[in-house]
Parts: sequence; C-alpha cells; structure tokens
Amino acid sequence: MNDAPQRPYWNPYLAGLVLGLVLFASFFLTGHGLGASGGLARFLFAVQSVVAPDYVDNHAYLVRFAGGANNPLNHWLVWMVIGVVAGGFVSGLLGRRVRLETQRGPSISPSTRWLFAVIGGMLVGYAAQVARGCTSGQALSGGAALSAGSWAFMFAVFGGGYLISWFVRRLWN
Repeated sequence: MNDAPQRPYWNPYLAGLVLGLVLFASFFLTGHGLGASGGLARFLFAVQSVVAPDYVDNHAYLVRFAGGANNPLNHWLVWMVIGVVAGGFVSGLLGRRVRLETQRGPSISPSTRWLFAVIGGMLVGYAAQVARGCTSGQALSGGAALSAGSWAFMFAVFGGGYLISWFVRRLWN
C-alpha cells in the first residue's frame, strides 16, 4: 500500500524474549498458555450455531461450546485471536509491509497456491481438534511448562518439516 521502504524485522532473539514475556503474562494473568486453535474453533462453532442450530443442539461435542444459550464467542481465546490478527496488521502497517500478494515459488500458480493453503489449513484445523490443541499451544505453552510430550512434539514437527521440505522445495526455487 505504501511505496516507502520496508523497515527491518525485529531481532529474532529480542522477539523471542518478548514472546516469552507475553507467554509468562498469559500464564500469570489467566492461568492458561497461548494457543490459537481454540479461538478459531469457537468462530466456526458460532457460524455452525447460526447455520444449523438444531444440529449443534443435538451434537454432544458441539453443544458444550455453542448449544442452547452457550455463546462460543464469549471466551478469552476468541479475544486473543482477534488481538493477534489486529496486532499483526498494525505491525505490518508500521513496518510498511501490508500489501495484497500471494507468496509462491515460480513453479506454482497463485490459484494452486491458494488451493494448497486452504486444504492445508483445513487439515491442520481438523488435526488440532483431534489433538485437542494446536502447535502453538503445544509447543509454546507445553514446552514452557517443560512437558516431555510437548518437547517430543516440537522435535517431531521440526524434524518432519525438515524432511518434507526436501520434497516441496522445488516449488519455491
């Protein structure tokens, strides 16, 4: 949107320190760590309760979140997700990085990139519900709590990502 030069990214060590302080504040103030899938799921539950309220009211899993008088948007995770999106947008504006573009490699079309992104997002969202949490909640919050399972998960995610990158890097080169 702006032709002015982009500002440099934060130092990653400083950004990590600030993220750690935010995570500590989250544990201290709310008793919960950080994570995104719960907030995003509650947005979907709200849509489902408008589109198919009878189905939601008769589904054992969904009724806990959105059935009857339950408002799925009345939860702190929803506000956290809104804050992350708003904060990311403001950060992009301040860093002069806001623009409409599709980041992709030269071997893939924008429509294919979007298709893969939507399919990947749906798979990750489903997996987060099955696993009862997302990677940010598992890695950040569980790792900070020194959960052995969270650390094993982090090593598996980074190792798997490294192995898979060998197969998909040609799409970006």
